[in-house]
Amino acid sequence: MIATILLNLRNTVIAGFALAFVVFLIYLSQTEYNNFVFWPFLVRWLHIVSGIMWIGMLWYFNFVQTPTMPKIPDELKGGVSRFIAPEALFWFRWGAMSTLAFGIILAGLNGQLLNAYTLDALEGFIDMRSILIGIGMWLGTIMWFNVWFIIWPNQQRALNIGNAFPDLPASEKQMAARTAGLFSRTNTMLSIPMSFCMVAAPHLA
Repeated sequence: MIATILLNLRNTVIAGFALAFVVFLIYLSQTEYNNFVFWPFLVRWLHIVSGIMWIGMLWYFNFVQTPTMPKIPDELKGGVSRFIAPEALFWFRWGAMSTLAFGIILAGLNGQLLNAYTLDALEGFIDMRSILIGIGMWLGTIMWFNVWFIIWPNQQRALNIGNAFPDLPASEKQMAARTAGLFSRTNTMLSIPMSFCMVAAPHLA
């Protein structure tokens, strides 16, 4: 039974959500359901899960795949660029999309969206919690933009994903790969203050 679950990724993920639901049922057995508490919590949880996927993939690219590629024999590199990287990029970009979407929804549910994105300018820059959340949201938004409008299009060109650029000259592929790599490294840098702001807001402000 356990092997059937763990040998199939879909079943493993379903089992994980089922276990989370069991924990939720335990919670309900000890307290009353509160609609105003539950929905912000659910969106926050989905925001965090999405962020784990996004930043996990970002750090995989920067800490594992990119530094390791020069060490891989040339005859084996195609396996990474043709199969592993495109699949990782799928989860990478949709993790970014869902993280941003759930983050904006969460800020809206908590009545913080406007104050966060304006860094509390409308209130005179006095609410450090809104300022920290806002800085984190702006960094996350910049990172999302980099993923969808710079990294992904350039990776499509560099790796010829979907065979959309079969005749692209090698020099242009190298330039696209370099651009994608630099902006991916930029996102790695920004992910550190971004996560600091998100954790600091409820604990330091």
